[in-house]
Amino acid sequence: MNKTFVSADDVAKRAGVSRSAVSRTFTPGASVSEETRQRVMQAAEALGYHVNQLARGLMRSESGIVCLVVSEMDTPYRARLVRALTHELQLAGKISMLINTDRSDGSVDTALRQTLHYRADASILLSGLPDKAITKLCLDSGQRIVLINRDDEIEGPFRINLDDGVAARVAVSAFLRAGCRRLAFANSAVGTPSLMAREQGFVAAARDFGLDVTVVRHGNTVYESGRTIGRTLFSGLEPPDAVFCVNDLMAFGLMDAARHEFGRRIPDDLCVVGFDDIEQSGWSSYALTTFTQPVDEIVRNSIAWLVNGDASSRSAFLHAPLIWRKTIRGTRRNG
Repeated sequence: MNKTFVSADDVAKRAGVSRSAVSRTFTPGASVSEETRQRVMQAAEALGYHVNQLARGLMRSESGIVCLVVSEMDTPYRARLVRALTHELQLAGKISMLINTDRSDGSVDTALRQTLHYRADASILLSGLPDKAITKLCLDSGQRIVLINRDDEIEGPFRINLDDGVAARVAVSAFLRAGCRRLAFANSAVGTPSLMAREQGFVAAARDFGLDVTVVRHGNTVYESGRTIGRTLFSGLEPPDAVFCVNDLMAFGLMDAARHEFGRRIPDDLCVVGFDDIEQSGWSSYALTTFTQPVDEIVRNSIAWLVNGDASSRSAFLHAPLIWRKTIRGTRRNG
């Protein structure tokens, strides 16, 4: 069933006002008398008129669209970040467009080209690392780009990174205070900059104390990868007494393998630290000591840069505090 298109001219005719009066009524901050505004709003409601904000934006060379380029949207941390970003973008009067990708650079490049087709004002990349040429194409087209937890030399985007190296050193110190000496690091094979920074920081900090670290990488950053790594670590002759897992999901898998398949008691026989502080980390079955992702700060910095347009600011470096629960022996100390 076809619907009749209602134009601003139709509203103006019914309300008995000019076309410009209709436009001013639907423009925030524009000057219009209360009587005229009421007449226009009543006419618009009667006719079923809605402002075409996309068309308005394109006339100003702004679409209001912000694309979120995301992979692994079903993981708890990613879902939380996407939920927070879309909520705040909506409050800022922006339109969120979600583009699902895998972690490959080719997939992200394709996604960025899509954002150009839809004339997006900006893109926030939560996954993959785009080719420099594609990023430059987006920037040259007037698009603003936010890179979250990415490490690259591209000029122009706004970068938000965590102090992964500092977090890794804190993890080593916590293990040492608990009396642990056989350290391991459980990583995925994804190899993104943030994941590798945690691994490299942990290995470097341990070496400063004269300790070696067993590093095992496997699969994606998911529960089953952690379980597989747990089987590898605890099948050896000298299993670790402390493991820093690159994220909480892998920590859960490793803990379940250690407890249920190898009889390890946590934290008596094994201390574990994760990263992300997803909701499940606080569940009594895990009670995982973990570093929390500062989601609110990530979102606040992203929106402020996109909305306020501070061209002088190009990066934000955020702290990930350790949330103490029950997977490290001993009492909490600062550090």
